[in-house]
Amino acid sequence: MTATPGWAIWFTGLPASGKTTLAHALQDILAVRGVRSVVLDSDALRPILAPSAGYTPAERDEFYRRLVALAALLVQQGVNVIIAATANRAAHRAPARRLPRYLEVWVRCSPQVCQARDPKGLYAGARQGRVQHLPGVDAVYEPPDAPDWVVDSEHSSPQAAAMALLQRFAWLAAPPPPAALT
Repeated sequence: MTATPGWAIWFTGLPASGKTTLAHALQDILAVRGVRSVVLDSDALRPILAPSAGYTPAERDEFYRRLVALAALLVQQGVNVIIAATANRAAHRAPARRLPRYLEVWVRCSPQVCQARDPKGLYAGARQGRVQHLPGVDAVYEPPDAPDWVVDSEHSSPQAAAMALLQRFAWLAAPPPPAALT
């Protein structure tokens, strides 16, 4: 018996734009509706997928290659995947577009608001020289050219943004079809 493929959503945006918060808000709403999903948060997965990797361009390329491979494996097994990862270059996100049901969501937030939020102290660390290659500071962030959805995280709560996403893409909350008996 083969699993019905799951779907994948990639929340991309600057550090501190609200990607992880939005991912968990969406996951919570889906759970209430009986739809299971897994959040692949780059901060949580980096020590697992690339424990010795830093943040140079080459190290980021390898980390995101592994992240997409993990997401693809899960989707093929019928798991719904919510990716919360900056993926500062479009090339990092491009391979995920080959997944059978995929959305790219740009969590848009101005650099000024991201710096004011700065829950992990990344921007402060970049200003002090302790953090290098930070997207939006000394590494480029390439917003999606044609995102499937844009969330303005400066003016929308994570719950409201997740609800709007589900209203626009109702298939995300559809229960999976029953498994075929073989």
